[in-house]
Formats: sequence, structure tokens, C-alpha cells
Amino acid sequence: MSTLNKISEHKIIAILRGANPVDVLSIAEALYTGGIRLIEVTMNSTNPLSVIAELSNVMGDKMLIGAGTVLDAATAKDAIAAGAKFILSPIVDVDVIKAAKNNGAVVIPGAYTPTEIVYAFKHGADLIKVFPATSPDYIRNILAPLPHIPLLPTGGVNLDNIKQYQNAGAIGFGIGSSLVKSSQAVTPEYLNQLTETAKKYVQAIATH
Repeated sequence: MSTLNKISEHKIIAILRGANPVDVLSIAEALYTGGIRLIEVTMNSTNPLSVIAELSNVMGDKMLIGAGTVLDAATAKDAIAAGAKFILSPIVDVDVIKAAKNNGAVVIPGAYTPTEIVYAFKHGADLIKVFPATSPDYIRNILAPLPHIPLLPTGGVNLDNIKQYQNAGAIGFGIGSSLVKSSQAVTPEYLNQLTETAKKYVQAIATH
């Protein structure tokens, strides 16, 4: 199954931003136990390339590892070389899109307005990260005239509204601090809690 198909199937991308590199593998395993199959390591975290490489080596046969907060083409290439299968950005940068596509990765730039969304899609984006995600109604309003463009709302999606975003037509979801709280100490209790929260997210979108 292709990377894009896996993202479309599993839908939930757990965003790891600022996690301690020594804890990332434990966090990934807890998420996996909870049913999460997609992880994004943001490039403004500590040692992101080595974290991506470790996750890819250890979990790569079970989970898709991607890189987030990618702002330039060089970073995209470095992340893909480390093992990232998909590239996310908070912005539309055509060079990032090209670098990802030329190196065999799925690319998901961030856009907000209809003009930005169409521009990104025309330049080769596989999915569009609607960022920040302000409301399910906004996704529904965008898809009314642009139903051919797959949207992945990020920044504002939580357990209370993820089903509404799905019903509005979102193809996937980027979930950050409402799932993985990088500021919390990574204890066995926290990891158990993380697994349970992950299960709730997976269950929330299981019946469409």
C-alpha cells in the first residue's frame, strides 16, 4: 500500500513537537498500541533527523514516520534521507513540494484560504493541511466548491470535534497537544494514558 493510501486509511497523524529524543520511541510504541499508525516529528524539535531515523529503523515496518514544520527544500531532503515518508509544512512553499515529490515522499503543505489551497494543489501537493483548523464548517465550506482537493485539518482538532471534522469531509487529521503533551514527564502512567487517548481518537472516527 502506498504512503498516500496509508494516510487516507489511518487518517490520524500524531504530532510530536518538542519531545525529549530519549522518550520518543516509548511514545511511539504507546501510540501504536492505541491504534495510531502515523507519526509526524516536527523539525523544530531536538535532534529531529536522528529521531526520524530511529523511529524509521525501529517502527518503520509498523508505522509511517513523517517530518513536520518543514520550511525549505533542503530540510525536506534531509528529512526524507533520514527516513521520513511524508513531509508537512505550515506554509505553501513550491520548492518544498518539488523536493518532496522528487525524492519520493508524500507532501502536505499548510494552507488556509481557498486561493492558497488551490495554489498548493496545482503545484503538486498530495493533501492540503488546513492550518489552523478553525471549525468543521470551514472545511465543509471549502469542499463545497473544491470537492476534489483532500483536506487534512490541523491545529484545533480534538476528541470533541474530530467526528464533526470527519463528517465535514476531512480526509485526515493532524493531532498535536490534545494527544501528545510533550511537556509532560514520560512515566509508565503517562504512556498508559497516551495509549488510552489514542484509542479514543481511533474509535471516534471508526464508524463513518
